[in-house]
Amino acid sequence: MYNFYKIFLGSLMLLSFSIFSTVLAQGYDLVINNGRVIDPESGLDEVRHIGVINGRIVTISNSALVGAREIDAGSLVVSPGFVDIHAHGQTEEAYRLMVQDGVTSGFELEIGTAHVGEWYAERSGGQVLNYGISIGHIPIRMSLFNDPGRFLPMAAGGNGIAGPEIMDRMEEMMRQGIAEGAVAIGFGLAYTPAATQTEIQAMLEIATQVGATAHIHTRGGLNGLQQIIDSARDIETSLHIVHANSSGGSYINEFLAIIQRARELGQDVTTEMYPYGASYSDIASALFDNWEDWEDNRFQRNMWVATGERLTRESFGRYRQIGGGVITFSRTEEQTRIALQHPLTMVASDGRILNGRGHPRSSGTFAKVLGRYVREEQLISLMDALRRMTIEPARRLEAFVPAMRNKGRIRVGADADITIFDPDSIIDQATYTNPILPSQGVEYVVVNGAVVLDQGILNPEIRPGVAIRNN
Repeated sequence: MYNFYKIFLGSLMLLSFSIFSTVLAQGYDLVINNGRVIDPESGLDEVRHIGVINGRIVTISNSALVGAREIDAGSLVVSPGFVDIHAHGQTEEAYRLMVQDGVTSGFELEIGTAHVGEWYAERSGGQVLNYGISIGHIPIRMSLFNDPGRFLPMAAGGNGIAGPEIMDRMEEMMRQGIAEGAVAIGFGLAYTPAATQTEIQAMLEIATQVGATAHIHTRGGLNGLQQIIDSARDIETSLHIVHANSSGGSYINEFLAIIQRARELGQDVTTEMYPYGASYSDIASALFDNWEDWEDNRFQRNMWVATGERLTRESFGRYRQIGGGVITFSRTEEQTRIALQHPLTMVASDGRILNGRGHPRSSGTFAKVLGRYVREEQLISLMDALRRMTIEPARRLEAFVPAMRNKGRIRVGADADITIFDPDSIIDQATYTNPILPSQGVEYVVVNGAVVLDQGILNPEIRPGVAIRNN
């Protein structure tokens, strides 16, 4: 009799465990089975099975799982969702293209906004990806000087000298933006040539006081880079240098060496690049203030975004009066490769699309790196490329933005922001004349546990993206 009860109880416990396991398994909102899971934070690169509940990863298993929605990721790479920390395109049009390129969180941190609370409120209905903004030195200047520029300064916002009253108001607006949740402080020094070193130092001091990172488009070539690094070192400001390949240009080796040296000396400074040889800016900005001194053949390097035409001296001057986007073909492919191969550089798009016009980096940055430079040229490894797209940008922000501690990773407890792509077919398609062609090979994108890109098809009605703030 004793043995009978022992066997009975053992069977009952086994049955209870089986029922419990089944209930638990069926409780997953989403499971991703059979994928090659690559997590640069831990170094994991194995076939695993992922379970998601309430927008969080709760299981990473050696065995297949069962859930309300199941994705078979066999032959696909399962990666943390890509984090783009330099994305000017902060509209639904741009967000949709970014998701199709594998991005799950996109941040505008160079230019930023002068009105952080209003910016977040405009997007509060939910978006297809996560989003965040900096409080920006440029738009604050534009506001205080009543500059007519739509995106970048065209007049006093760039060339006006800030007196004591404006400086006081500038500091107030900076602190207000931080209080409203800005994730960083943004600077475009190349677009504000009249901003004095005193003014810049004062803004950097605010970043240091609150613990924010300063994201800076430098000016003045190598000397300008060294100056801003020295200033940030003296004030102990965390520093991120945007688009090293663009700012470094033909001096990219020296540009990156200066940043590397600062890091070796213990300074908190990071940088990024985008995988294209042409830059994109506003033709009316201070970047082109010396255009009248150019030789005639230099104008042909510039393409007017609205029409795709290459410019002449006459058309450049005419378009400069009205302002608008211009793409400048100024760097070599070798310079792009140097920037990508350097271990310091993160990958960020610097993208901006408006009404179907812009730069192909807005749509294809991440797929281009993975398709052309990882698969075709084997310039860097797949693990290294994903490191630059996921964990590194998350780490850049997480000290000041706690939400980023659960982004850019595949681990239990992390947010279920996941990109699933075919490593054999992923590639960019966007071109300089048709910049809104979506990337190929990104099969699924999961944002906070919801599948927004499903077998390569975007559903814009699924809008799980949330505001990411510093609090």
